[in-house]
Amino acid sequence: MIRSELLKALAKENSGLCGEEVERVVDVVFDEIAQRLADDGRVELRGFGAFSTRERDSRRGRNPRNGDAVEVPAKRVPFFKPGKEMRARLKPD
Repeated sequence: MIRSELLKALAKENSGLCGEEVERVVDVVFDEIAQRLADDGRVELRGFGAFSTRERDSRRGRNPRNGDAVEVPAKRVPFFKPGKEMRARLKPD
């Protein structure tokens, strides 16, 4: 699902809200998740999963254009861990 599909689905289920209001709600939710992760926090949505960040060590990489070795600096990357209910939904019977 892409953002526009999410907006359409939410607008359909919440007919009392106009398109701009639905879009504002989605923006606030995504912005809050991103800000919490930027602040090295964690976001947990019960039944869905938890967003957090993980540290990646610096490493030696390779430039794909010319094959030269390059240093890749340490960084934080987003990580998602599905919740128990999400795993149960995805589990084949």
